[in-house]
Amino acid sequence: MKEHTAGWNKAKSGFIAALQMGSAGIPYLLLKMYKKLKLTETDAMLLIHVIAFGEKEGKEFPTLDELQSRMSIGPEAVIAALQKLLKAGVIAIDQELDAQTGVQYERYNFTPLYDKLAECWLDEQRQLAAAALQQDAGRNIFSIFENEFGRPLTPMEMETISSWLDKDQYKEELILAALKEAVFAGKVHFKYIDRILLDWSRNRVATAQQAREHAQKFRSK
Repeated sequence: MKEHTAGWNKAKSGFIAALQMGSAGIPYLLLKMYKKLKLTETDAMLLIHVIAFGEKEGKEFPTLDELQSRMSIGPEAVIAALQKLLKAGVIAIDQELDAQTGVQYERYNFTPLYDKLAECWLDEQRQLAAAALQQDAGRNIFSIFENEFGRPLTPMEMETISSWLDKDQYKEELILAALKEAVFAGKVHFKYIDRILLDWSRNRVATAQQAREHAQKFRSK
């Protein structure tokens, strides 16, 4: 029994080693971003097979029959998927000349795919950076309010600030300008700040500079 188990374990180890040796290098970003490239699962799998043919079998331009034999779709669907990838500029076909034999041949070029994946990655990084900046800005405005109020904000007060930013679409600089006006007037409470913002909105005051000019006109009356 032990010999039988040992034999199976040895066979399993050999199988795992074979799998590891036979792996194809598929770009992780392709798996992550193919949906953003408006590719279907069929399109993505076809790309994976084309890449694998080149890497593992040295076939840089596999035939339609070879591709179809690896997939669960018919030849017409394979042709349609290839045409879609070419038309969308995801892959290209290059004409090459063998230096030794002088024979012309074709191969798939994946540079357009890598360019598109890089753009998707950069766009994702920009969005993450923008979200981080917005989050930092949000924390910053809360900290400024707490500093001026001399105490932590209540959940309702934090919700009010969030509502000014998200619902009313007031710029952060405008909210801070209203806070400054409230401090100047000695009326540091949210109802007064809200009235200031409402008055500015009615008078089309949208920036801190416009708020300062509006306040100066109001005081000079």
